[in-house]
Amino acid sequence: MKKIPTLLASLLLAVGLASTDSAASAEQRAPIHFGAISWESGALTTEILRLIVERGYGYPTDTLPGSTVSMEVALAKNDLQVIAEEWAGRSPAWVKAEAAGQVFALGDTVKHAEEGWWVPAYVIKGDAARGIPPLAPELRSVDDLKRYPEVFKDPEAPGKGRFLNSPSGWTSEIVNTQKLKAYGLDGLYNNFRSGTGAALDAEIDSSVRRGKPVLFYYWSPTPLIGRHDLVRLQEPPFNAEHWATLLDPKNPNPQGSESLPAKLSIGVSKAFRDGYPDLVAVFEKVDLPIGLLNKTLAQMSEKRLAPDKAAQAFMRDHPEVWKAWLPADVASKVEASL
Repeated sequence: MKKIPTLLASLLLAVGLASTDSAASAEQRAPIHFGAISWESGALTTEILRLIVERGYGYPTDTLPGSTVSMEVALAKNDLQVIAEEWAGRSPAWVKAEAAGQVFALGDTVKHAEEGWWVPAYVIKGDAARGIPPLAPELRSVDDLKRYPEVFKDPEAPGKGRFLNSPSGWTSEIVNTQKLKAYGLDGLYNNFRSGTGAALDAEIDSSVRRGKPVLFYYWSPTPLIGRHDLVRLQEPPFNAEHWATLLDPKNPNPQGSESLPAKLSIGVSKAFRDGYPDLVAVFEKVDLPIGLLNKTLAQMSEKRLAPDKAAQAFMRDHPEVWKAWLPADVASKVEASL
């Protein structure tokens, strides 16, 4: 056998090592960045999707925190690739980015979702078993609230009621602030912004358990809606022009309207949509039944399960839901990993 000259051998070895390094680099994919959603349904959906993406398809993922609007801006720049629960069309940031083709809403993930202003049913009907009289028996609509600020009095500002708004940084906080003006309630009710979603939950939960009157913004799917007997107050029918005035915090003359009819989707960046057709096909099929989702969220809250643990339990207990979204071979991989 002829000996390969030392220089040639060294070159061949270098080329071989370079090829190996390139192959290793190709395998070390950059993680797919999911928005770290702070509310329960969004956090749970995020972890369900991450399980599928990682265990079914082998793509690495991580999460990055931010407010609703900041995450939408990051999605438009592809600093984030996925927002697992996007109330598409709610914020100017989303509308602008969608019109520019920078973000896309995939699927219809939770049908019959809703949002609005709520009070406990006992405020209107009373609760004889708990010795609670009806304090606002004629309360049906947001306009009726003009007669009842004393019922929902703010302990820190006698003479005014308290409206529990979303935390600052949420699109709904802007909308609710504008609605208070549009309904002529800003002079009668203090606009109390909770520091976090958890703080909002805690105040509502505490008030309901103690049988106290409380007026608040909320949405479904959530554990709280499934846990308590609540009444959603009537608002003027949805009007697109009026809705635009509610989205704009600088509009001096907002007009009343129900919120945009809810359509929950998975928000993705253009780069993600173009680069991951296999995942896009899955995301377009995601369908979480709202009754089951509310029940799961209630259990997650009561057992104090972290979203990733709750997601694993959901996947183990309800394969009939998520298997319908996946090719059979991918579903088998996910199921085996659980």
